[in-house]
Amino acid sequence: MSLCHVHNFSVSLDGFGTGEGQSLDAPFGHAGERLHEWMFATRWWHEMTGRAGGTGGLDDAFARRFAAGIGAEIMGAGKFGPPGWHEDPEWRGWWGADPPFHTPAFVLTRHPRPSIEMEGGTTFHFLDATPDEALAAAREAAGGKDVRIGGGPAVVRDFLAARLIDHLHVVVVPILLGRGVRLWDGLEGLEKDYAVETVSSPSGVTHVTFTRMA
Repeated sequence: MSLCHVHNFSVSLDGFGTGEGQSLDAPFGHAGERLHEWMFATRWWHEMTGRAGGTGGLDDAFARRFAAGIGAEIMGAGKFGPPGWHEDPEWRGWWGADPPFHTPAFVLTRHPRPSIEMEGGTTFHFLDATPDEALAAAREAAGGKDVRIGGGPAVVRDFLAARLIDHLHVVVVPILLGRGVRLWDGLEGLEKDYAVETVSSPSGVTHVTFTRMA
């Protein structure tokens, strides 16, 4: 069976995976881009966005694992759009005509709509489903490849609580947000099911990986 991954998921020192006050102009609320500056600096990100330069090293090596072996993504409604996007029939996500997923992408929402086929191989499907149901649908679409849980933090937390995540990569960023949506709430003792490794980067972030133990 294919595996279920979370990759390049950033949290603050106090555990917030996004800030408060998400809107069209502030996709991560008051956190802005601070949780993801480590990734935006990498050579991989520069290549993804058609620019030269960027940093190599540890952060770049981790970031490049984003798409390896992935055949489908699952994301929450808040990753697909700002509050109220379901009321706009023209809304097609934050990423323009060619989103970076290049696979089927399943959006968990209480307001399903017809699928949207984008350029580059991404097709958005909208599901009102439990984590188990969504993962089953994504695995079928992935054609034997792995499934990535893309966020936001509440969605990742739900899949962790259901013990559906095989590999989790969290990037701890040395900032304090104080408010927003936390990742770890209700997951006490999670580490008992995983082999946990940490490595610190010269950029100041810490990469933490959780790999499910057999």
